[in-house]
Amino acid sequence: MSETPESEVITRLSAIEAQLQQFGQILTTLSDRLQLSEQSLMLVTDVQRYQRLQDLLAAGDLVEADWETIRVIQAVTGEPNLEDITPDDMRQFPCSALRVVDNLWKTHSDGRFGFGVQIKIYQEVGGTLESTISQDRQLIEKFGEQVGWRVNEKWLKCDDLDYTLNAPVGCHPSRWWNSPFGSKMTNFFFNRLITCGI
Repeated sequence: MSETPESEVITRLSAIEAQLQQFGQILTTLSDRLQLSEQSLMLVTDVQRYQRLQDLLAAGDLVEADWETIRVIQAVTGEPNLEDITPDDMRQFPCSALRVVDNLWKTHSDGRFGFGVQIKIYQEVGGTLESTISQDRQLIEKFGEQVGWRVNEKWLKCDDLDYTLNAPVGCHPSRWWNSPFGSKMTNFFFNRLITCGI
């Protein structure tokens, strides 16, 4: 008994739907591979500068990765001491370096940590390019409360933060923000993240 035209159409549609699902799976696999390739290419340009940070994050060693983030920033600025990195240095900090560090943190924390996550939280509490220019300290304090750096109106020491994936979203990297220039550096760094589109 041959199929009716209607059942034949349904059979063909089912076959097409199955093929589309297969294509969707292939596209997802290709997209994942492309993302890994892009990450590797970003590291290739300066593999020595970022490789240790990637290795630490991949191993889940967030404490050392936090320190390594400072070392990367120092290497990019050419300043051997954190105290010597000024807010003006941040105005010219290369966007590409920020993107690599951000991408490494984001990738190895399932999207919980990184500069991009931090700037999003800053903007969610009302931060803007204008507020970074006006040096709005209250917004910095609100941001600190959101990411777990500030509790009961007091700033926590970096050693007292949670260095696991259970830490509040946006908590890390954290030590870099502990600059001797205080909220001035924080505002300048947020300004740079916004202008770089991180």
